Amino acid sequence: MTAARVLVVDDSATMRGLITAVLSSDPDVEVIGQAADAMQARQAIKDLDPDVITLDIEMPNMNGLEFLEKIMRLRPMPVIMVSTLTHKGAEATIAALEIGAFDCVGKPLPGDLSPFADLAEKVKAAARSQRKYIITGNKVAASPVANVNTVSDYRAGKKIIAIGSSTGGVEALITVLQKFPANCPPTVITQHMPHTFTKSFAERLNRLCAPTVAEATDGARLEVGKIYLAPGGDRHLQVVNPSSPSCRLLDREPVNGHRPSVDMLFDSVAELAGRNAVGVILTGMGRDGAAGLLKMRRAGARTFGQNEKTCVVYGMPRVAHEMGAVETQLPLSSIGEEVLKSTTARREGIE
Repeated sequence: MTAARVLVVDDSATMRGLITAVLSSDPDVEVIGQAADAMQARQAIKDLDPDVITLDIEMPNMNGLEFLEKIMRLRPMPVIMVSTLTHKGAEATIAALEIGAFDCVGKPLPGDLSPFADLAEKVKAAARSQRKYIITGNKVAASPVANVNTVSDYRAGKKIIAIGSSTGGVEALITVLQKFPANCPPTVITQHMPHTFTKSFAERLNRLCAPTVAEATDGARLEVGKIYLAPGGDRHLQVVNPSSPSCRLLDREPVNGHRPSVDMLFDSVAELAGRNAVGVILTGMGRDGAAGLLKMRRAGARTFGQNEKTCVVYGMPRVAHEMGAVETQLPLSSIGEEVLKSTTARREGIE
């Protein structure tokens, strides 16, 4: 395998050194240069032609978001954002992922390198990605609650929708959920994301989509018109209580390397709802969610997977498809509409 060639961009020499050390410990990653600001980075991109860039959000002269927009417009390539684990940093990171950043990691605190645990894997996945990078942030922001009028006569049946996603999931979830009307079925989502970022992401989805979107809380009752996003980092999201379905946040070790885990969510939905559920697996690295989606399908649920052409990383959907967990594979733009068709009351024979 050819080593992934990386340019590290950060205004802190200490952080550049730390990122370089972490990445250089992987034999399949080569750090070919460093830059302290956008001007240096622009010249380094011209001179070195990196496969991947790690990019700090907060930099002097031109911040990371502004520079990312220029990269995506003038020379699209995979970019991994490195952000402070603050609310401001989280909001900027979500904006970067909408613009077209490949993925994000949080900056570690002194003595805790855990935010960088999978940095090298993300860099290698970014280098392998065949994604066509285009600027999409303004398009997303310009069309909140898109297509809602096309389903104004939608009536939710008795279904629960469960969605799992990872790398590329910010754009993918926005695309899917903007198709949902204000009275969509109760929807639970696990998206792999650092713990401080999911609250900002839920707030962003709530502004862009017709239903109410919020981070899931322990004991929250599932209701029509509400979407529940698993909090990142420290607990798994499950659905429990057949008589009154509700969220449970569970303290347990990571599953498939993730907490929250898509498999944990899908397993609980399969057990609770069976055929009264719909499962969706979107773009992402690895295999988390594939086994759980198979369990959902075997329990009678409808299951959908994102197709290879529209995935940022065709990992989770590929594994799910190959093991027979995916009943129907679709391009991203079609998933929201098809999920709604499979959950409408009229399709269930309920008037």
